Amino acid sequence: MIASVLAGVIFILMFVLIIWDKFERHLVTLACGAATLVLVFGVAMRSGRAVMATLNVKSIFTLGFWYETTAAEEEAAGVNWATILFLAGMMIMVEGMARAGFFRWLCMTIAKAVHYKVMSIFLTFMVMSFVLAMFIDSITVILFLAAVTIELAQLLKFDPVPMILSEIFCANLGGSATMSGDPPNIIIGTSLKYTFTQFITNTGVIALISLVVIVIYFYFCFRKELAHAGGIDAAESARLSPKAAIESRRDFAVSTVIFLAAVVLLITHAQTGLSVASIGALVAVVTLAAAGRDALEILRRVDYKTLLFFIGLFLVVGGLEETGVLEMFADVIGRISGGNMMVMIAIIIWGSAIFSAFVDNIPFAATMIPVIRTLAATTGADLSILAWTLAMGTDIGGSATPIGASANVVGTSIAAREGHPISWKKYLKTAVPATAIVILISMVCIYLRYL
Repeated sequence: MIASVLAGVIFILMFVLIIWDKFERHLVTLACGAATLVLVFGVAMRSGRAVMATLNVKSIFTLGFWYETTAAEEEAAGVNWATILFLAGMMIMVEGMARAGFFRWLCMTIAKAVHYKVMSIFLTFMVMSFVLAMFIDSITVILFLAAVTIELAQLLKFDPVPMILSEIFCANLGGSATMSGDPPNIIIGTSLKYTFTQFITNTGVIALISLVVIVIYFYFCFRKELAHAGGIDAAESARLSPKAAIESRRDFAVSTVIFLAAVVLLITHAQTGLSVASIGALVAVVTLAAAGRDALEILRRVDYKTLLFFIGLFLVVGGLEETGVLEMFADVIGRISGGNMMVMIAIIIWGSAIFSAFVDNIPFAATMIPVIRTLAATTGADLSILAWTLAMGTDIGGSATPIGASANVVGTSIAAREGHPISWKKYLKTAVPATAIVILISMVCIYLRYL
């Protein structure tokens, strides 16, 4: 009982400190993770087994970690090292692509293809944001898209805020479509052993249906604001040439091939047996080898703070799981729903959406995975349905507010830095209805397809 209370207090304290935002979030989760190991497992439980199970280091040295077979064991509780390694590998790949000018080239190519017409750029950038975020972290997508959008806005004389807002939302929506798109999906996929194909044929279908509706929604929201824009002369057009974005043709070609190879490996990993950890490691090694002398610079640019954040987070959630807190939480949801699948889905999707609108959706997803696993075991509910429900709720709920997801923070920060501040009122005015629309679409799709 004391261990459960301590684990719960540490978890709540972690969330409060993350929301307070006075300390870097990776320091918060690492400190709370250390407190879990010492106070919960060491002092209260006196269990070395719980410590080792939560650290979960031994999983790295098993065949199932690198190569998935039909007999592969279920992911253990604690630190999900497959998620950590996959994220690190993708970060290294993305840094290699950025160094080669891939993202700027892509943005400028599309802008040129639509003859720099503002409404056409608006619509195509939304779709591009969605597609890129299916495979690349949404933070990276928004970093480059927002910067290029502001540059185009200065030349074509339009307000970039509507375009940035729509790009942020579509990036989060695109991230919900695949296992590699958003961190919550990576955690869900690696923890529950779901494949890229399973995600794209389930959450991907919902996300694609939602995209059609959302593009129409944002078009009607912002068409008047973007209706009038200046032209572009020949000199400016030449300066924005896609070729100018490519610093080295060799690096550009290599980074493009690596990216396409990573996509193919992710799509086929159920057939090849390669785990996402293997894919992440392979992509990282090839990227660094191709970079040559610039490999150290790429490694220096990797976001290690996010990786440490995940490790600390998994330790804290491991404390909740080892002490039975999450099992009690699952029991509460089961009692409220009365075992009714429709009610269970509604609670999970709306609860996760509302929660993720105000608190980082990554900790919530990590916390809920053992909860839905327990719900499936105790109520007989289909675990995969609960997983798709959780993925859509956490991924889309984060879009509702400026602080709900990392991409939102990055996009609004870039806009403010360039003299285009986005107020909470301006953000919420379009994002909250869009979020509610997608959550409703998701819930209806889940009801119609699975129940």
